[in-house]
This record gives sequence, structure tokens and C-alpha cells, in this order.
Amino acid sequence: MATNNAAQADVIDIKSEKIREDLLLPVFHTSRRYYILVFVLVAIGIPGILVYAYQMYEGMGVAGITRPVFWGFYITNFVFWIGISHAGTLISAILRLVNATWRRPVTRCAEAITVFALAIGAQYPIIHLGRAWLFFWLIPYPSERGIWPNFRSPLVWDFFAITTYLTGSLTFLLLPIIPDWAMVRDRATGLRKRIYTVLALGWRGTPREWHRLEVAMRIMAVTILPVAISVHTIVSWDFAMAPVPMWHSTVFGPYFVVGAIFSGIAALIIVMALVRKALHLEEYLKPLHFSNLGKLLLVMSLLWIYFIFAERLTVWYGNQPAEMAAFWSIQRGRFAVLFWTMVCCNFLIPFPILAIKKLRTIAGTVIASSTIVVGMWLERFLIVVPPLEHKYLPYDWGSYRPTWVEITITVGTLMGMILMYVLFAKFVPIISIWELKGGRHAKQIAEQVNAPANPAAILLDGTLPSTNS
Repeated sequence: MATNNAAQADVIDIKSEKIREDLLLPVFHTSRRYYILVFVLVAIGIPGILVYAYQMYEGMGVAGITRPVFWGFYITNFVFWIGISHAGTLISAILRLVNATWRRPVTRCAEAITVFALAIGAQYPIIHLGRAWLFFWLIPYPSERGIWPNFRSPLVWDFFAITTYLTGSLTFLLLPIIPDWAMVRDRATGLRKRIYTVLALGWRGTPREWHRLEVAMRIMAVTILPVAISVHTIVSWDFAMAPVPMWHSTVFGPYFVVGAIFSGIAALIIVMALVRKALHLEEYLKPLHFSNLGKLLLVMSLLWIYFIFAERLTVWYGNQPAEMAAFWSIQRGRFAVLFWTMVCCNFLIPFPILAIKKLRTIAGTVIASSTIVVGMWLERFLIVVPPLEHKYLPYDWGSYRPTWVEITITVGTLMGMILMYVLFAKFVPIISIWELKGGRHAKQIAEQVNAPANPAAILLDGTLPSTNS
């Protein structure tokens, strides 16, 4: 309760007009640094596109993928980005359902990460396909050939899961943006006004529209939770359903979901810190928000180390020869450095920072989050590669080395993710204006009339609807 009150106090101290001016400033004003940043991101990302075209022309042989390791950087990145996508919709939906008032400056930053991370992650199965131009074979559609996708294939599962999650997440992101687009429409002129008039969908800010928006957001919050959990569970089944050492495990479902939320919160904290600094939003993204997300990150760190211990304990206790070969290659073999680096990045470094209140500052949570993002990518790599190098029959063992092609494409997609977020922050207020103003006015009215706060009752201009409406 004290946390919620503190969060409300942070918002109440800012006047409605100042909220509107501060958060609409990036939309109407473009600095030279913004153009430089976009140019740098495009310049670094274009080689990734060119190298991918080179891979399509030459074939998959230019990548490091070979027998027996048919999955490498591409599938590692796929699992990593799908995990990062849990930063937004899942966290935002939970915070909305529990009515955590401190969520208001955080939700849009988080929801945007989900959509863009899904868009990047969904590209990797196509990049990994040898004949990427035939990706539409994954889609069930009637044809004269009478051929349908193999519904036992993990590629088909991923297609349906990602498509469903992307559709739901995009809806969850766009619905609460409509009132803010209406604000931009009312202040813009010329072509920009015509564009935002279309985007605002005729929003007028009537009580009926606010009520319907609030109901729609609650329905979406309830709906998106099982979808988000199922998506990374299905991704885990890509591994758990395969007869590969250390993969065929029932713990992979919850293990992957916990890891996804863990890396997602870490990515959200890093993005919030960058947005706070770049757009001068210190009055809105306060230490309280980073501290609360840091507490969630601390809980997920404990859950992660539990699953790591449980997974390795069962493999060690089972003592199957094929699994032990992969196990020891990770624990004390050629992947040992990566494994213990992962443990340090995901637990030994962030745990004390997040557990000690004095260290759980903005800088502290960003440092912890940065190590976690690195550690979680290493975790996905260690899940994918070492077991494939040690199949059940020793004569089928091999090794994997990423090539410059895979590394360049990986860097290119990372730049693409950052570029999409930078463009989004230019055309959409990165913090929900109506939610901040609604929370401020609802709290004031609730104190005056001793009634529950209802942000949905706030009109577009920040005033309350009349009782006759």
C-alpha cells in the first residue's frame, strides 16, 4: 500500500498540462541526434540484410550449421527474442489486473518491447530455413496439391503460437494508444493531422468510449496471460519433444517460461533507463519504478537458479551415458567457461545488487539487468548447442563454430529491434498520457468524495464527465 501511495504521489506532483507537453514533445520535435542515431542503426543493420541475401544465394553451408549440430545461433536467437517478448504484455497484463498504480509510466514501454521482439524472433525460423521463400508451406491453406503442413512439426506449432501472440500483443499495445493519438491529432496540422486522424479512429473521449476502452483492456489482460505462457511453453516443446540428451525433460515448460519472464524484465529495465535518459523523463520514470521491477527481477533470479539446479540434479542422478557426456561438457568441458559465466551473470552478480535495498538504485538495477540479458543469451546457447554435439551414439558427435554470417545477421537483427523502438518512440508517446492524467485526477476526486478511483472516468482533456452524460 505504501508503494502504491508513493507511486500516486509521484504522478500527482505533475500538472496535467505539463504531462501533456513533456510527453508530446518527442512527437513534435526532432533533434539532430535522433537523425544521427537512426542513420547509425540503419548503417549497422544493412550488412545483416546483405549477408542474409548472400546466405540465401550460397546456401546454408556458409553458416556454421552442420552435422550433427543443425541448430546454432539462429535458434538460440529465436528462443532469446521470444523470451524477451515476455517483458511487455505479460508484465503489463499482470500489473493491470492487480491494479498496481505505479505501472502507468511503465506499461507502454513494456508492451512495445513485446511486439518488436516477437517480430524479430519470428524471423529466425525463416532465416534458419534452407529455402526461406517457401515459408508459406507452414500455413494451412487449401491447394490443388492437397498437401497440408505436418502438424507434428515444431515449426507449425511455433507458427500458430507466434501468430496468435503477435496478434494479441499488437491489439493490447494499440488499444490504449488511441486516446493519445487523438491528443496528437488535435494539436497537429497538415499531413500529420490527417495521419493521426486515421489512427485515432474517430476518438472523441466520451464516457461511453472510456468505459469500452477500460473493459476491452481488462478482457485483453485476462486473455493475453495464458497466450503468453503457452507461447514459450510451445517453444520449450521444440526441445522437450526431441530425443536428444538433456532435452527430453518435463521441466522445460516452466523452466522456459521463468527464463522468459526473467530476461524480459531485465530488458524492460534497460529500455526504461535509456528512454528516461534520452527523452528526459526523469519526472515520470522514477527510482520507485526501477526498485519495484528490481524486486520482481530478484524473485525471478531465485526461481531461475532453482530450475537450473533441478535440471542438472536430475541429469546427474539419472547418470545416463549420453546425457552425462553433454552434462560434463557444460560443467567442466569446452563449455564450462560459458556455463559459469552464465551463473555469474544471472545469479551471483544481480542477486546481491537486487537484494540489498541501498544497491537497488537505477544504476544498480541497470547493471544487474545488463548481466542478466547476457547470461540468458548464454543459457539459450547452452541449451541448444552442447546436447546436439553429444548425441546418443559417439560416432555421431561433432562440434559447432558460428561463422561471420551468423554473427552479422545476429547483429543486424539487434539493430533492427532498436531501430523499430526508436521509430516507435518518435511517432507514439512512449508513456501513456491519459493513464498518467487519469491516475492523477482520479486520486484527487477520490480524496474529495471518498470514492474509489476510476481513471476510466477521465475525459480526453483531463476533466471529469458531467453527471448528466
